[in-house]
Amino acid sequence: MPSKSELQTLLKEQHGINKNITQSLSLEDCENLLILLNNQSSVGRLVDAFIEKNSELSQNNRHYGQQRSQAMKKLEELQAEYEQLEKSIADQEKANAALDQRKNVLSNEQEALEAEIKKLTSENQSLGVKVQTLTTRNDQLIEANDQLKRDNKELKNVVDQIRLRLAKDTKLLLQYEDSEIRKALIRLFRWTLG
Repeated sequence: MPSKSELQTLLKEQHGINKNITQSLSLEDCENLLILLNNQSSVGRLVDAFIEKNSELSQNNRHYGQQRSQAMKKLEELQAEYEQLEKSIADQEKANAALDQRKNVLSNEQEALEAEIKKLTSENQSLGVKVQTLTTRNDQLIEANDQLKRDNKELKNVVDQIRLRLAKDTKLLLQYEDSEIRKALIRLFRWTLG
């Protein structure tokens, strides 16, 4: 029987599911997931879609995070430069036209960067909502899967009860002498046992 680590490796290699995702699953859960993915192509395609979407969202988050970080760094640099210019202007008795123009340029760039930061923040929030939606859908699928497992178990119990009852009734009927009835019942009984 393979270990949990081996099953996680199989899930990673065969279906692209990272080990950090399956870390919280038990050995049995990993086995069941691997069986389900191998036997149910639609579930495999759904998992592939989740993995692809998750990867795409991760890349987008990294991209927008880098852009935001660069924008914040540029904003800090511009703010520092702006403050230096303010001090320089305060130290001078006469305003210098070139410094005033640079101040206006920096102010415009600061506003543009603040607008960009707001835009990136809004996009990041939108991505967060999408991640939450996918998480909710995933939870719903897990719940539906659990319900199917419970229903299958109940169905198996009902079938087992029917077989047991049929076996008891057949045993009672076999006590009668008529050989044709006995032969038909034996065939029927063997047929129900698979």
